[in-house]
Amino acid sequence: MKDFLFVFRNDAQTMTSGSPEEMQALTKRWMDWIGSIAAQNKLTSHGNRLAHGGKVVRPDNIITDGPYTEIKELVGGYSIVKADTLEEAAELAKGCPILTLGGNVEVREISVM
Repeated sequence: MKDFLFVFRNDAQTMTSGSPEEMQALTKRWMDWIGSIAAQNKLTSHGNRLAHGGKVVRPDNIITDGPYTEIKELVGGYSIVKADTLEEAAELAKGCPILTLGGNVEVREISVM
């Protein structure tokens, strides 16, 4: 089996909107989806959210604040799963709750160096 990275992207506002009850229900859907992948022994690293702040290192060793959430789409988190093929990994991603919010899951094979 190979490792694949799921990168979760969505509109910044969508990821933080909703009532406490809606957020709780969404969290449960995420946990159920991740749990179903784990139950198949295909989860390498569980769904990790990324903090809002950070730094960006640019050429010439320039460090700036970022990333900026003013952009339309932002990376909200990631997971690493095991699958035999890219197609199988993409099938696992189909159940991701972010898709119900208009977001997307980028699926990339991790190449070992």
